[in-house]
Amino acid sequence: MKQILDNYFNVPVMVEAFPEVLRGFFVTVEVALCVIVLGVALGLAFALLRCAENRVLNFLITAYVEVFRTLPQLVIMIFIYFGLPYLGIRFSPFLATALALAAVLAAFSAEIFWATIMAVSKGQWEAASALGLSRRRTLRLVILPQAIRLAIPLVTNRSIAITKGTALGAAVSLPEALGNAQSIMAIQANPSPLTLAAAFYLAFFIPLVWLSRVLEKRYSKAY
Repeated sequence: MKQILDNYFNVPVMVEAFPEVLRGFFVTVEVALCVIVLGVALGLAFALLRCAENRVLNFLITAYVEVFRTLPQLVIMIFIYFGLPYLGIRFSPFLATALALAAVLAAFSAEIFWATIMAVSKGQWEAASALGLSRRRTLRLVILPQAIRLAIPLVTNRSIAITKGTALGAAVSLPEALGNAQSIMAIQANPSPLTLAAAFYLAFFIPLVWLSRVLEKRYSKAY
């Protein structure tokens, strides 16, 4: 037990590591929020574009969704950070991480929003048409609010799963919580900073998990 405490819960090492890990945690939160906002917004936009029923557009969006749902997040991140500079396009570690994870979240969100739009009864379209609403107004006023309510729990769960990938940002030199903890661990020859980083991750993601469960229960009862 003493060895476990010394190696993973060494208070002096944690105290020394705290400022740097905390600084990295703020970076983690900023990246996570950017990923969620950008990924969900793009996913919803892709789903709405598919409603235009343009074959070429549908093909391109479907191809995007399949590719980014299949590729590992780390591969996308490394390509954006190390590969795009060969084309003259450079991103900071922050932007490379945020864009890579947002691209993946957008793919999953697009599929979720599209599925929930299709899940709304066709009778809703027919009723709105009988009232004289155009297809665009029907989508905006009748179908989309219902689809978003159905999608919220699924999108929330997927957002949590993908934003945990912020830890992969260390591969592109992003100074996030886990990366900073690993650096200090190497200097101190003690893994206690990793325990501290894990505590920060729990402090951030547990409320999100709780929120996802609340939303899931709430909207499952509504339908």
